[in-house]
Amino acid sequence: MDVILQFVFCAVVIMIAGTQLSVHGDVIAEKTGVGRNWIGLILLATVTSLPELFTGVAAVTFNDLPDMAVSGTLGSCMFNMMVIASLDLLSRHRPVCYRVHQGHILSAGFGIVLVGLAAVDILCSKYLPVLTALNSIDPISLVYIVVYVIAMRMIYTYEKHRAATFAGELSDGADTSKKSLTRSVILFVLSSLFIVAAACYLPELGDRIGKMTGWSQSFIGSSFIAITTSLPEIAVSVAAAKMGSFDMAVANLLGSNLFNVVILAVVDFFYLKAPLLRSVSQSNVVTSLAAMIAMGIVVIGLTYRAEKKFLFLAGDAIAIALVYIGANCLLFAAH
Repeated sequence: MDVILQFVFCAVVIMIAGTQLSVHGDVIAEKTGVGRNWIGLILLATVTSLPELFTGVAAVTFNDLPDMAVSGTLGSCMFNMMVIASLDLLSRHRPVCYRVHQGHILSAGFGIVLVGLAAVDILCSKYLPVLTALNSIDPISLVYIVVYVIAMRMIYTYEKHRAATFAGELSDGADTSKKSLTRSVILFVLSSLFIVAAACYLPELGDRIGKMTGWSQSFIGSSFIAITTSLPEIAVSVAAAKMGSFDMAVANLLGSNLFNVVILAVVDFFYLKAPLLRSVSQSNVVTSLAAMIAMGIVVIGLTYRAEKKFLFLAGDAIAIALVYIGANCLLFAAH
């Protein structure tokens, strides 16, 4: 029970610090001239993924738990799609897919490509060479970074064509004119430190929970760790949705998925024993496929743009929830 309480405490710290990180990150972006445009959304997606980054690095450097690092990161991709489905509960009259612009298809499509590459890496990387000059990482890890850069470039080009509309959507955010840049930078750094401390402790707690319950690293990572490290995304997305900025909420979650796969490349660099994805259970492919299916459903929802819900949720939100529940049932059965 003591382990569970410590886990809950870390979760609370990450959620509170993650919320502050996003708030002050937005102030920094505004005060430095970045503004609430696509770069602001990329910033939010990146900073809210800090728990996944530090948890993954801590898992392989301090605890030798590569499976938990990978399952936690890919599980976050899957859980982020569940958060998008849950946003339907905050969209009273129309489905979320109807209220946001179709440009999110671009982010979702790149997310499918990146997570798909991770699944291929887990299944087939043993047939590829090892880059020993770069701490024995997989060549595909470098591909993640290249694809991510291409995605950012294409999203930037797309957003330039609809800059006026997008800026209007983001202008509804909080007024930062009376907030100090220096104060926000200090609080941003402090929030980051709290997240780092809590995230570094999570893998050890997850390992202890696994030993206590008999559950596998893959299941612990894709459920408990993934949900906990996604708390900043939840806080930011719910806050944005409550303000009516559903575009910001969806962009944050899809952008986090893109950055999460880049995190695998970073963690691969820090794991010195062997290429990261050659050292994990193939059950992580289930998590990858579930995340890809869920993002595919998001693409369908954004293309079809249903105007009505079934009770409280739209059809695409229900489908995503079923995929998420089904994947976790499979992972639990395989533990």
